[in-house]
Amino acid sequence: MNIVVLGPGAIGALWASHLKSSGHNVSLWGRSSTEQTVIQLDDSPEQSFPNQNAQALHEADLLLVTVKVWQVKSAFTPLLSSISKDCIIVFMHNGMGAVDELKAELSPFPVLLATTTHGALKTSSSKVSHTGKGATQIGPYNAQGARCEFITEVLNHSLPSVQWNSDIEKALWQKLAINCAINPLTAIEQCNNGQLAESRYQASLAAVIQEVTSVIQAEEITLSYDELHKTVAVVIEATKTNYSSMRQDIFYQRKSEIDFITGYLLKTAKRHHINTPENDKLYQAIKQIESSWINHD
Repeated sequence: MNIVVLGPGAIGALWASHLKSSGHNVSLWGRSSTEQTVIQLDDSPEQSFPNQNAQALHEADLLLVTVKVWQVKSAFTPLLSSISKDCIIVFMHNGMGAVDELKAELSPFPVLLATTTHGALKTSSSKVSHTGKGATQIGPYNAQGARCEFITEVLNHSLPSVQWNSDIEKALWQKLAINCAINPLTAIEQCNNGQLAESRYQASLAAVIQEVTSVIQAEEITLSYDELHKTVAVVIEATKTNYSSMRQDIFYQRKSEIDFITGYLLKTAKRHHINTPENDKLYQAIKQIESSWINHD
């Protein structure tokens, strides 16, 4: 397939490398205007990819969007007029709400949503490390996307395991719950995920998960508090040495994904008239840290 990866950060570079290694024709669309971009995955040989190639974009069968959630609209919109209406668009990012902002523009295309638990870290501009093997779920955003289940096999052949999930909304909410629990706390405390297993964090985690459960159930999605609490505990243990993306963003004074993680939860809670004091407290704490850089600058 002709594949373009929009946003070759850690996860984008990981997928680009695996897709190219399995025989696909892969191009990148990154911020750099250089014609070629080099990626070296772990100890594998370097791979060279065309970058910002208009012809490759026009001929793309698949556009994999892996930019940060808050960059989705600004990165994707300028490319709209260059993409074939047959091109399958896959959005793979943390957080929720960004794709909904583009619903009208996306209506002609087959659109899929994906969530992955693979871990990746960019250690330099060209080097990426696969820090944790995981699984990817993918499912339809619209009716055209529902006809594209075959893409699961394409992706699974490149970076397993990939599963089709016709109820992708449930999987995305589950991922949002994990992110609401882990990301803001690790960013505020500047700790790795494993430290959240300490007793001093349990009351906050329980409150966050309870509030998220109330919102999820108001959205008529069947996930219980016990399920989510157990899942969060499993993720904390499985990723105990990892730093969350939000912790990294706050550490390096970069804009975080808080508006599309906890912020999305708060908006949805408000719609259902549900109080979420613990999530609200964490949201305000992250926003305060971010605004302190702006004020300091």
